[in-house]
Amino acid sequence: MSAARFDRPELAPLWAEARRRFEATDGPVTRIRLHSLQPDEREALADLLGLAYTPEPEMTVPLRALDALLRAATGLDTRGVVEAIGGPITSRAQERHRRATARADLWQWAREHPTVAAEPALLTWLDRIRSSGLAAGDTSAARLLLQQALKILAALPAAGEPLPVLAARLTTDSHALDEDSRLGKLVLRALATLHDEEPPTDAEGRRRLWERSGIACDELSTTVLVAGLRPVGDGPLVRGLRTWAEAGQAALVTLAQLRHHPVGQLPGPVFVVENPAVVAVALRRFGVACPPLVCTAGWPSTAAIMLLRDIAANGGQLRYHGDFDGDGLRIAAHVLSKTNAQPWLLHAKDYLNAVPTAGPPVGRVDETPWDPPLAAALRTHGVALLEEVVVDSLLADMATQADVGVPSAAPSA
Repeated sequence: MSAARFDRPELAPLWAEARRRFEATDGPVTRIRLHSLQPDEREALADLLGLAYTPEPEMTVPLRALDALLRAATGLDTRGVVEAIGGPITSRAQERHRRATARADLWQWAREHPTVAAEPALLTWLDRIRSSGLAAGDTSAARLLLQQALKILAALPAAGEPLPVLAARLTTDSHALDEDSRLGKLVLRALATLHDEEPPTDAEGRRRLWERSGIACDELSTTVLVAGLRPVGDGPLVRGLRTWAEAGQAALVTLAQLRHHPVGQLPGPVFVVENPAVVAVALRRFGVACPPLVCTAGWPSTAAIMLLRDIAANGGQLRYHGDFDGDGLRIAAHVLSKTNAQPWLLHAKDYLNAVPTAGPPVGRVDETPWDPPLAAALRTHGVALLEEVVVDSLLADMATQADVGVPSAAPSA
């Protein structure tokens, strides 16, 4: 006998509640509790169950008894009748588990992405956007959005191109990074996290953050400080750098100069520091013998990254040192990941050998992929160690590696 005979409005509450229970759990369902039954619904249930009385508006139907009655009448149990009337039953518990697994897989993939592994400060960004519910719905859409964001972050800093041009080049959509786009907001949140700032809330703040990442930046005001660079070859920039190095003077190189006149090959190691004060002391100590030195002056400009990439592409060996504090370590991770520079006196042992007993706080400390114990050491001691404090050690090591003779002690300030 067909289950269609049971597809009647007065039995609809029974089938609806049975479906809800079947979909809500993967375990066995033993009873179905019904509420607020109308008189015709109560009479229909009495007839179905063979009751000698009309049940109350609130009643419980034992599933074993219902299964037996339905099998005798249709050959189907309760689950089979529910599916025959209303279609397949979908396990909500299984669906919840599937979605939870998909979300866990998504965030595991994101945390292990090469761009995040290279700059662990982005783990904080991932935690924040995860808590905001980015993947609460469609994980496939969230994965695509994160893939695009990480692709853009890996491509930054840009070389001064306009934002729509960068967006079109990396996503095929020139409006993909507009201020009201999900992708644009996501990337800006990542950049703000890298700089340990709050995400920008106005157009000026967004413009400033994009410019710091090389988007539509001024080719003349975007510069990098250098000293002791004596490139091999010819050209206006090469000759100019050699002239200033031979005079024992520093030079500012603009983004425009780098875009039109590559530096080319630099023999020997090239030392990269974070603070201009180190360059000043190096020039006083070494004079015209100053080893090749590049200064990021805090977070590196587009010009600094372009110069370092050019040096590395031509076989130069980059050695990077920065401040031992939260921001300094984030800058270090950024420079190392973007330029293939190697850490220089930037390990836990270097910090522990020189850390003072008191000093500025380290701030937020992210992981240090090149030396995991370093981050732990900073968190334990909580005291920043700035480059100016260890300048003598830096210059002595520069002298040894560049074979220019160990300089005398730095003059007191």
